[in-house]
Amino acid sequence: METFIITAAMGILIAVIGVINMSGNISSIHRYHRMKVTEADIKPFGKLVGLGTLIIGISLVLYGTLYLAFNMTQNGLLLILGAAELIVCIVIGLIISLYAMIKYNKGIF
Repeated sequence: METFIITAAMGILIAVIGVINMSGNISSIHRYHRMKVTEADIKPFGKLVGLGTLIIGISLVLYGTLYLAFNMTQNGLLLILGAAELIVCIVIGLIISLYAMIKYNKGIF
């Protein structure tokens, strides 16, 4: 149960940060990732980075839920599905965020 609570809480926190970034507030992103972003590009940059962050956050909540279901049922398939979902969503979220950094910041650093 504590694994579910910790994972879900982390996922919710990360998802909230993603929503904040999507609204145009990019202050939570490291300075070197936003250093070369022009004033006009702040909104689209924040939307893309926020989307990637939101995907990662939601995937953590889903993984925590599947892990809790696994603990209740001892169905190993739930754990495998949760791990696969988590890996795929983290990769997708990172790709979206890196794309935004490369496009709007002209590189990662």
